[in-house]
Amino acid sequence: MVHSDPPSSARPLPRAGAPDGTPGAADPAGREAGRDPVAEAGSEVIGGPRGRHAGDFVGWWTPLRVVALTSIGMFALGMVQKLPCWTTGWFHGAATQYTRACYSDIPHLYRARGFADGLIPYLDRIPEELGAGMEFLEYPVLTGAFMEAAAWLTPGGAQTYRPEQYYWSVNAGMLMICAVVIALCVSRIHPRRPLDGLMVALSPALALTATINWDLFAGALLLIGLLLWSRSRPFAAGVLIGLATAAKLYPLLVLGPLLLLCLRAGRLRPLFAVCGGAALSWTLVNLPVMLVAREGWATFYTFSRERSVDFGSLWLLLVQRTDLALDTERVNLLATGATLAGWAVLAVVTFVAPRRPRLPQLVFLAVAIFILFNKVYSPQYVLWLIPLAVLARPRWRDLLIWQSAEVLYFLAIWMYLAQTTGEPGLPRGGYHLAIALHLAATAYLCLVVLRDILRPGRDPVRADGSDDPAGGTLNGAADRFALRPHIPALPSERRGTPLADEGESLPPVPAGIVFHVKHSRGSTDRPGGGGVGTGGGDPGRGGVRETGPPEGSPT
Repeated sequence: MVHSDPPSSARPLPRAGAPDGTPGAADPAGREAGRDPVAEAGSEVIGGPRGRHAGDFVGWWTPLRVVALTSIGMFALGMVQKLPCWTTGWFHGAATQYTRACYSDIPHLYRARGFADGLIPYLDRIPEELGAGMEFLEYPVLTGAFMEAAAWLTPGGAQTYRPEQYYWSVNAGMLMICAVVIALCVSRIHPRRPLDGLMVALSPALALTATINWDLFAGALLLIGLLLWSRSRPFAAGVLIGLATAAKLYPLLVLGPLLLLCLRAGRLRPLFAVCGGAALSWTLVNLPVMLVAREGWATFYTFSRERSVDFGSLWLLLVQRTDLALDTERVNLLATGATLAGWAVLAVVTFVAPRRPRLPQLVFLAVAIFILFNKVYSPQYVLWLIPLAVLARPRWRDLLIWQSAEVLYFLAIWMYLAQTTGEPGLPRGGYHLAIALHLAATAYLCLVVLRDILRPGRDPVRADGSDDPAGGTLNGAADRFALRPHIPALPSERRGTPLADEGESLPPVPAGIVFHVKHSRGSTDRPGGGGVGTGGGDPGRGGVRETGPPEGSPT
């Protein structure tokens, strides 16, 4: 089916109450999409929900400052939770750090990867007695630089007592900055929802897992990249996404949703810019190390491929609960196939959804699919999902359901490891139940986000009439290719303006494959015929304009 958009000035914004984002009767549940009953109930302790006649935020307590200070406070509570390990647990046997649930990779790797001895990551081979078989640092280059920078700031020398404490403290301070950056980026990506950053700042899973590993560093770079994309700066966004990928592999997955959305909108120039920026920054970081220390540089990739089934994963459940013989190569094949199948479903959903999905929705689903089918689901992987989940589904109820399962799993894995050391703890069956619950909770949140995509009227971000605040150049853009009725381009003056319940609705568009074409002004072969001035042309728009089909046209 060939089709062109009608003039944008004649198109109202679809009602948020429509259950699928298309014309039709308003859905009562959809009209309530902008409300958050959990947040309203919780706000009673500070005076209740914001009223209709409340003024703007004034004075020193702006939303961003509230989010930043809250993030610092929650991060500090997470540091206090690690205090039993900071004092004794990391130094006197493994049991204490498990029974007190305060384990962290950071102090252990300070010595085990040679930072205490001044070894240069990727260049110097780690002695067998330190690395226990790991010859080089098994982290991406930019994370290795982060770890080395923290080692430079750590007091050393023969007179330093327990330098691991200082190393963890230095890393915790640097990771706190990353946590604040992530929360502030979430607040700014959705300008109309600045307090959504509190959902990140108050996350219990973030406070508990923030200093287990260095995942927050890559997350901060990724969120800055998404913020730049939302500001229509695709090349700069690509540079940050490339840097994030040089710190952790998962930020690369953002490019897949961008590809799908740009294809549906027919806007490939921003896609080329973001991919070019990502490739450039990733290469500039990795190429020098690749040339000088190729074996050390490749350790992260070989370790990821050769790593066996590990804690928290679906595959661990299958291996330990069944008689399936799943070696590493077979699990690699099955996990890759399942992940690709999930992404294929996501691609189909992108093109059949009644409205183009929002970027955070697809990014969250892409990363969640990757984690659900990964060989390992470490407790700190929740840090990858928290800001993406808030951007995709900013509702306290759903986030708290998911976070409760993640906190339960956080406690379960340490109790299970304590039991393996001979201390009282959680037996294998209880640990398997915790794995199943945290996988199910992640899947639940994915299904809720998927429902919002297929029924945009349920999307809380779109309840105020917004299209995709994180979409940058895609925000309000017309569809160029879709497999369902589409939403035409939104005029810039109407974006973010909700309609009244009894307002106008969009003209229906027949279902099917929809291609949009542009016609030059003065063309006589466009739908509806005629020359210049036919079809309501706008002489102020230059030599090319979009035209719509004649009234009553079947296409």
